[in-house]
Amino acid sequence: MDQEELFRRLAASLAIGLLIGLERGWQLREEAEGDRTAGLRTYALTGLLGGISAATSAITGPLLLAIALASFTAAFTLFAWFEATSERNFSVTGVVAAILTFVLGAYAVVGDQRIAVAAAVAMAILLAVKQPLHSWLRELTWLEIRAALILLAMTFLLLPVLPNRALDPWGALNPAEIWLFAILIAAVSFVGYVAITVMGNKVGIALAAVAGGVTSSTATTLSLARLAHVHASARSTLAGGILIAGITMVARVAIIASALQPMLLVELAVPATAAVVVLIAASSVLMLRQDNLDPVAPLRLTNPFDVTSALKLAALIAVIMLLAKIASEKMGAQGILALAALSGIVDVDALTLSVARLAGTQFTLTEAANAILVACGVNTLAKAAIAGCSGGWRLGLLVAVPSVAAVLAMAIARFSGS
Repeated sequence: MDQEELFRRLAASLAIGLLIGLERGWQLREEAEGDRTAGLRTYALTGLLGGISAATSAITGPLLLAIALASFTAAFTLFAWFEATSERNFSVTGVVAAILTFVLGAYAVVGDQRIAVAAAVAMAILLAVKQPLHSWLRELTWLEIRAALILLAMTFLLLPVLPNRALDPWGALNPAEIWLFAILIAAVSFVGYVAITVMGNKVGIALAAVAGGVTSSTATTLSLARLAHVHASARSTLAGGILIAGITMVARVAIIASALQPMLLVELAVPATAAVVVLIAASSVLMLRQDNLDPVAPLRLTNPFDVTSALKLAALIAVIMLLAKIASEKMGAQGILALAALSGIVDVDALTLSVARLAGTQFTLTEAANAILVACGVNTLAKAAIAGCSGGWRLGLLVAVPSVAAVLAMAIARFSGS
């Protein structure tokens, strides 16, 4: 690499050390000078040492970097041992942080600077939230730990080994996609459990709805509707949460479509805004409504998520996906609006991605926008039906009225603007 590039990479190594040193120095700010193994300057020099060692090893060979890392680790560990023996504090966090600072400083020179800096930021955050993490761990129950482990296993053990291709003759059933939806359903339930437990009922449900709506508003609706079936007193708040997930869905679809085809934003902006305004007004009324829900005491959630229910719902969605695919093929290529309506029953993202890519070529911008809006409208109404089936007719009514109003507002805005 040229001299300018080397200086830039060494600056990144130094910056990584300064970042970690700033956090470590702040944590140990009460200790007198000389009473701690490492502070701001030591960690800054450690990052720079890793960068210089990596730069030198590029000339002399990788053995120098290995020797430098081993020597630094031995020296730092020895000083940390003396400090731990003196203070009777045998935490190994400082040693690991120092070694990682050296390694990231080296990687910033020989690897991708962005990854090195991102890893340093993640490390600094983990070091900074020591007290909140420890407090949170002390309050965890075995049920919550088991739920997190199951969710991790579903995501990182089973998902990678499933075939990521359609296995049926119609090209509709992709095992990886179906399993991913099961994970989303379980994850939304878990996020909702954590948010409600930590933030309280109304704020927690609103946060869970936004977070769930980013990934799958349908999964969020299923999770919140199941809660409403058990906690009838929280019906209004949970209905408001379902509408918030719908707001997030409409905004997400508009962003995805306009990112792939910027001109679609002109077609989608007015009708999408009309629907969002109606949903915001209705969700605000429902979330602020005084019901029998205790605003302080969290809902009594007995299980962060029910894996069996998630799998059953994912299987049902797979059946609907298959039926939608078969029906769309029988209608032919001209049935784009029918396909959008069928796809909207389950998901809007797949239709949005497909149509937005073809907008301006195979479809006109108007046709593409109409298909996307139909999918959004059907999905909004489908969530009202899901809420009624899973959470009872009262919840379904609370969700259905504003959903129908939002779809009508979207249609009026679309037709009046055309």
